Amino acid sequence: MGKIVAATGNEAVAEALRQINPDVCAAYPITPQTDMMQRFASFVSDGKVDTEIMLVESEHSAMSACIGASAGGGRVATATSGPGLALMWEMLYVASGMRLPIVMPVVNRSLSAPLNIHGDHSDAMGARDSGWIQLWSENAQESYDNTIQAFRIGEHMDIRLPVMVCLDGFIISHSIERMEYLDDNVVKAFVREYKSLNPLLDVENPKSIGPLILPDLYHEYKRAQHEVMTKVKDVVLDVAEDFKKISGRSYGLFETYRLDDAEIAIVILNSAAGTAKDIVDEFREKGIKAGLLKPRLFRPFPYEEVAQALKHLKSVCVMDRADSFGGYGPLFMEVASALYPLKDRPIIINKIYGLGGRDFMPQHAEIVLDELVEIAKTGKIKLVKEYIGVRE
Repeated sequence: MGKIVAATGNEAVAEALRQINPDVCAAYPITPQTDMMQRFASFVSDGKVDTEIMLVESEHSAMSACIGASAGGGRVATATSGPGLALMWEMLYVASGMRLPIVMPVVNRSLSAPLNIHGDHSDAMGARDSGWIQLWSENAQESYDNTIQAFRIGEHMDIRLPVMVCLDGFIISHSIERMEYLDDNVVKAFVREYKSLNPLLDVENPKSIGPLILPDLYHEYKRAQHEVMTKVKDVVLDVAEDFKKISGRSYGLFETYRLDDAEIAIVILNSAAGTAKDIVDEFREKGIKAGLLKPRLFRPFPYEEVAQALKHLKSVCVMDRADSFGGYGPLFMEVASALYPLKDRPIIINKIYGLGGRDFMPQHAEIVLDELVEIAKTGKIKLVKEYIGVRE
């Protein structure tokens, strides 16, 4: 049994980083991530870690510094939110293209304009094709656990890719909840000693890397990146199995809740899943077979596994806390793609909710499940994509 504490999501992730003790951390303050890196910086100043904190002038520079430190042979971490992630866009592709296992908690925040500092998933969803592994977290405990596992996943010698650990801004980052921290020595043994791969600062084996690839090889290079991503699912499951041994907590590619015998279901990410689970329970008490699927690994997306988990349902609502203007929500598109090859598949609809920190309330889940009951009975859809909880 670990240490039971009351902690915020930011505090929990900072604690995970303290236990892991990366070699280098370059980060820039941005709400609602600031508190996380401020806490970690205090660990550095108090001598609780020997991480080299790098002062930079922007998030673009933060990721640039992390890339240099990781390429040099160090274990590297950073953190950001919303516009900060957007500002480092260019360097996200560099980090993944160079196969650098940087771990970055992303405290999810909306993007301007208009300016809004509160939580939705616009930032990480916008970066979904940047070549980073993405793990998503329902609460502070999962944020802590995912951060620890992220180092093992990204640093695996068959993977060597950067990892985002996503947690909802304010809802998770600033809310206090019951947490269980693992012992420092247990975490240290789990993440293991860092092993660099072709480090640029290996003075015994000097090397240089040419950053330019022309059309004769670029296409092949990008195919190789995709092939590496196809190996990630198995590593995620292997790491989760090892993590269960030290924590007693189980993780997979996604979590299913009362889904096995369900006829209708919601697919939803992060903190809103907790609210939706309570309403699923209420519908079960009324004799309605409702269920829920909460993705954990969003990139690479586990298409086959998600399809198998949902194929027996009559109707499904995929709920997105990010929008694709002129298109369907990003999570909806992935789930729809997963179900498309099936001959017999559930009817699927899309709800956009919670943009800019708008609360996801229990009644919103009730409305969705009531609609799914009607769709299951009639087979008819009013609107494929609809905004829920929005003022008319």
